[in-house]
Amino acid sequence: MSVDMRTYLGHVELANPMTTAAGCAASGAELAQFFDLARIGALTTRSITMAPRAGRPTPRVAETPSGLLNAVGLQGPGMDAFLERELPWLAQRGIRTVVSIGGGTVAEYTALARRLTDAPGVTAVEVNLSCPNIEDRGRVFARDGAASAEVVASVRSVMRYDVPVVAKLSPDVMDIVSVARACVDGGADALSMINSPIGMSIDTEAMRPSLAAVTGGLSGPAIRPLAVRCVWQVHAALPSVPIIGMGGVLTGRDAFELILAGACVVAVGTALFHDPYACLRVLRELEELLAARGFHRLADAVGLAHRPPGASARNRIDLEESSL
Repeated sequence: MSVDMRTYLGHVELANPMTTAAGCAASGAELAQFFDLARIGALTTRSITMAPRAGRPTPRVAETPSGLLNAVGLQGPGMDAFLERELPWLAQRGIRTVVSIGGGTVAEYTALARRLTDAPGVTAVEVNLSCPNIEDRGRVFARDGAASAEVVASVRSVMRYDVPVVAKLSPDVMDIVSVARACVDGGADALSMINSPIGMSIDTEAMRPSLAAVTGGLSGPAIRPLAVRCVWQVHAALPSVPIIGMGGVLTGRDAFELILAGACVVAVGTALFHDPYACLRVLRELEELLAARGFHRLADAVGLAHRPPGASARNRIDLEESSL
């Protein structure tokens, strides 16, 4: 039995719910050596900054039990190079592209969004809110609902109406629902969660922190229960808002868990570092699992764990109109 795997990110239809997590596939060229990126719902780029960035000092990554710590520091060539080389490469191949952006001030986020407004090939813009606000003593935007909403509103005000704005949330907050609500009130068409929580490890041989930056973002299977909890809570509070779920997805069953919690799109991240085919494998496993459970459409499974037994299924029209 075939399953209709189509889903919606705001009003934009995706052929299937699979995407990459920002920072785990650069801007696509490396991953394209292994499979046609047009086969997944969308590719999410690394977070693009206005100016080129060399990133943090090494060592930048450290393995942990069931996870990976990283402190790369948004390394990249900057917006000019992205618009000149990387985005056209993606657009020429018909790859739906979610462009992640990161800035240090509200004005910088606005400027980044303005550069993307007329750029062909932008399917959606993901606002990476886990960046330090240099105008507020380096406090991360994502940890404050008002600051997050201000950034989202600034991006939404300059982006084309037909390009969804997605706010990426951090779990390192007291109340993720309040931050999510603030972002939606600020104009976010969708939400993505979770960004990597902050962790740390110490090299017991060197007797020093494993990362040069001391702390870093934790990803991998260790954080999946945290991701499921966040998706569950936000979907329960804001059931009409599309959610990109991410955090420790290694298998189709992992993706199914996030979908049942309320995600309509699922991102694969750390798994790509040891299995570049992970997106296609997870997608295949998810479709097989849905078929085995008797689902005819992916949409019928979104948020199903919240509904009492026997409740009517959510259909694709619900997903399409959720952000209207």
